[in-house]
Amino acid sequence: MKREALIEGIWERDATTWTGSDEAHWLGWLDEPLHVQEGLDNVVRFAADLHDEVDDVVLCGMGGSSLAPEVLRRSFEVDWFHVLDTTHPKAIRALEEKLDLERTFFVSSSKSGTTLETRSHTDYFWEKGGKRAEMFCAVTDPGSELEHLARKRGFRAVFAGEPSIGGRYSALSPFGIVPAVLMGVDAAQLLERAREMREACRSGEGNPGFELGNRFGTGWQEGRDKICIGSTYENRGFGLWAEQLIAESTGKHGKGLIPAPGQPADGAPDRQAAGVDIPEPYALGAEFFRWEFAVAVAGAYLEINPFDQPDVQAAKDKTNEVLATGKEPDLELQGSIDELLAEAQEGDYFCIQAFIQPTPENDRLLGEIAGRAETAGLLVTNGYGPRYMHSTGQLHKGGPNTGLFLQVIDDPGDELPIPGKPFGFRRLIQAQAAGDLETLKERGRRVARIHIEEAI
Repeated sequence: MKREALIEGIWERDATTWTGSDEAHWLGWLDEPLHVQEGLDNVVRFAADLHDEVDDVVLCGMGGSSLAPEVLRRSFEVDWFHVLDTTHPKAIRALEEKLDLERTFFVSSSKSGTTLETRSHTDYFWEKGGKRAEMFCAVTDPGSELEHLARKRGFRAVFAGEPSIGGRYSALSPFGIVPAVLMGVDAAQLLERAREMREACRSGEGNPGFELGNRFGTGWQEGRDKICIGSTYENRGFGLWAEQLIAESTGKHGKGLIPAPGQPADGAPDRQAAGVDIPEPYALGAEFFRWEFAVAVAGAYLEINPFDQPDVQAAKDKTNEVLATGKEPDLELQGSIDELLAEAQEGDYFCIQAFIQPTPENDRLLGEIAGRAETAGLLVTNGYGPRYMHSTGQLHKGGPNTGLFLQVIDDPGDELPIPGKPFGFRRLIQAQAAGDLETLKERGRRVARIHIEEAI
């Protein structure tokens, strides 16, 4: 497809730009920077009313509901805003110990309104905080179960998402903008930068989104399917957000672009570099939109629907099957790092999936594992579970069978009950680990499971 026709097809909402299925129903993100601006004053007033009552804000969300807020939190260096997207009992306890629950505000964020992790976090802190409805709000799509729950409990506010936007495209919707305002970010300036990029992405020549997507797509056609994302803002989390956008959008039907934040592109024929243009934090508004447009463009080159996620549900279903047994999940160790590396073939990548407590020490240990794979000449991706299941999990199950998947587990500590559930967070994260590895095996993926102590 020629440049002009592709760009026009996107803006005309023409589904035949991709596969001719339901793509036209998922293009609300093209106009969202304009729509969100219309209701921004209400969000700003809401945040101002909270100012004297709140010391900390906790966002309970997963995937598209959590990754853009995490990038914003890191970029604007807001240390009193916390993103909770782990089910690890030790991590939840560690966060709770930092908080004065009398002065902590909770944002329950889920497009579907049924996300198990988000609902569990919400119910946990609802009970722990004394069921104080004025210290909760919800961000969710209209009519969802979470909206009904929030209305029933009398949450301080409910902010409606746009149903024609998928989670990974929601950074510039209320799922990103409400948290930004609560952080004290000038969201009007953020959205103005997004609008400027939106206009630039309408042009035929010098179109920043098209140019990036064209590089992704032509690179994939030439066998360079690994996107090495790097910039001075890499350690501020942009790669976490871009990973989901790329992996969940393109990783399906045996195809896919493999995002790898921080990995070098030099000297490897299957890699391409992707620079990130964020000279200062407010440039995030433009960069979110540029990358969204680019991945939509890349989807046309791969001839896939970049807005569906046909393989995400499989691991969730398997997790529920494990939980339904009522038994302790079986996390028997399988294989080793060396055995997994011995299976490597040309064009493979090494994926670390860590169902462990996110800590600086564990980051270091995972880095040592990554170093072993890099020494073997492999590109390395990594993620904490269950976060990555809502991010790159689609690629792992539906993309090309070129991944070597190493699941890393630890002792999650004592059980931490979830109100209203027959299981707690300990059994939940173990079931997620068990379910995800079993799903990978069913898809014929090469896997191993080790304990984090093996990396010491």
